[in-house]
Amino acid sequence: MERKQPSEEAKDVRGTLGLEATQRRICFISTLGTFCGLVLLAVPLQAEAPDAIHVGAFSHARAGGPYPDSWKPLTFHKIEEHTEYSLVEDGGNVVLKAVSRGSSSGLTREVTIDPKVYPIVEWSWKIENVLEKGDVTTKEGDDYPTRLYITFAYDESKIDFFDQAQYELARLLHGQYPPTGALTYIWESRSPVGTMVPNPYTDRVQMIVLESGADKAGQWVAESRNVYEDYRKAFGDDPPPISGVAVMTDTDNTQESAVAYYGDITFKKE
Repeated sequence: MERKQPSEEAKDVRGTLGLEATQRRICFISTLGTFCGLVLLAVPLQAEAPDAIHVGAFSHARAGGPYPDSWKPLTFHKIEEHTEYSLVEDGGNVVLKAVSRGSSSGLTREVTIDPKVYPIVEWSWKIENVLEKGDVTTKEGDDYPTRLYITFAYDESKIDFFDQAQYELARLLHGQYPPTGALTYIWESRSPVGTMVPNPYTDRVQMIVLESGADKAGQWVAESRNVYEDYRKAFGDDPPPISGVAVMTDTDNTQESAVAYYGDITFKKE
């Protein structure tokens, strides 16, 4: 069977910040702007600020019910096949299940969190399989059974002059500035754990391999990352406020299939 090729627009949104050189970056940057416009989670930064912020309380939702906490679908124009997301019970807990069959879409929630106050993000995930053709170094292999995106708010001081023009155009087109950049935590097929590389479509998204290969397939794996330090390592500067969180299971480039599960997502004080 002839493998379907992803549309050009599908390629543009692969990194989730990317029109030809400039236009592709605007398209990608605009896609990250999808995080904007959802219900904001205002985080108090006073002394009485809570120790933890539960941005993805899937376990408190009902299996088969609606997504909790203002989570919204993230779909891409001209990508007709969407990943299926649902709340299911697994091991006595309600979790988010993703089924991707040559498809691409995600779930997003916009938040406003100071990474200096809440630098730690914790979550758990489980996969049923890795992708045979997945490859973190190529556009054709830019598919993963699990991704966790963390986006950072627009900060003009962190954008060079050329990119400022693109961000300004994106603001004119969509009504507000997209995020400055993003970290993407991924479960890769073969790259070594700890690998940090730019997304094949834009260096405004830095990808970090947390799990690799199929050895842990079928097992729940707990993750904990210091997003403040990860941003500094990825971009060489202190991060602006966190502006959004997203999960995505996608296989539209490789035209494979993947099943994955996401547990609760929480930001904590160090």
